[in-house]
Amino acid sequence: MILYPVILISFGFIFVRAFQGEVGWKVAVPFAINLVANLLFMPIFSGMRNVPLAAADILIVWATIIWCVVAVWPAYKRVAVAQVPYFVWVSIATVIQMSITAMNW
Repeated sequence: MILYPVILISFGFIFVRAFQGEVGWKVAVPFAINLVANLLFMPIFSGMRNVPLAAADILIVWATIIWCVVAVWPAYKRVAVAQVPYFVWVSIATVIQMSITAMNW
């Protein structure tokens, strides 16, 4: 229950800072890619029932969290640290998704 508010606050913080020009778009781009990929996962997996595409999507979500942390670390360490629970959750979800993909291959 706390994960999505943390994501909302930290992502919103970065997007506001990017629009204000306080943070370069190089920092905001991985957050934007992550947000889009995260929002697309359920429609791909449940709606389209495309397991391989869902696996690719969750790998994008997982990789962009790392990219987000690396990009934001120099400017906002607290935002970077706030991504750790999200990374753990997505790592577990990635293992599950890869298992589902492997079983359906």
